[in-house]
Amino acid sequence: MRLLPPRQIIAFLLSTILMCGCATSHPPAAKEDRSPADPWELTNRRINAFNNNIDRVTFKPLAKGYEKVTPSLLRRGIRNASKNLLGPLYIINNFLQGKFRHGFSETGRFLANSTIGLGGLINVGADMGMPIYEEDFGQTLAVWGVPDGPYVVIPFFGPATLRDATMLPLNLLADPTFYIDDSTARISLYAVRTVDRRQEFFTAEEALTKESFDRYLAFRESYLQHRRFLIYDGDPPEDEDFYEDFEDPDEEN
Repeated sequence: MRLLPPRQIIAFLLSTILMCGCATSHPPAAKEDRSPADPWELTNRRINAFNNNIDRVTFKPLAKGYEKVTPSLLRRGIRNASKNLLGPLYIINNFLQGKFRHGFSETGRFLANSTIGLGGLINVGADMGMPIYEEDFGQTLAVWGVPDGPYVVIPFFGPATLRDATMLPLNLLADPTFYIDDSTARISLYAVRTVDRRQEFFTAEEALTKESFDRYLAFRESYLQHRRFLIYDGDPPEDEDFYEDFEDPDEEN
């Protein structure tokens, strides 16, 4: 099978994204009314529509089938193993942030789960009193004082801040899955992880969209709040502006 040159692939993706712009159910805010965190809202909505269309015909039906045929106990084991593979990422970033106690705890958890826990299928670390401390390079930069930057939606990957988006390659390089020589096994692991995460998101997705008049805004604000929650280790400063963008203009008066 002959692969398209990178330029043609990029051109195809960009044209698809632009065509998907019409799929957004709500128009973007006027330029002067846009959130300071989302100055690229028009482009982000188009990419978001593209991602939603891809999800609708691939990941969502796959995740529904996975949920239907895979016992919950096995799904839990797969989720445990997937998170365990990210142990080196968490270890490195806990130490980089100066959280040495968490870093040593993550090291112990990773070693225990990888050996006694059969490669992470069984989360023995939790039973030994070692909770998971999830830290990535985007969070590390935030702790070091690097600002979020604009909100962005990345094709296929989804929401991020500009700061977090620039750290995606480092997050990838810290994942042992990246170094598996067998490409079939490597791609299979990535695929299983993606489908499992999509299945895990069903409940949150329903809650986010049930009462929201604009799905895009719901996901944007939820993502930004969740990242703040992680960066501040579950105790972020109070944000009085939260939910402001959810207000339906028709209900203001």
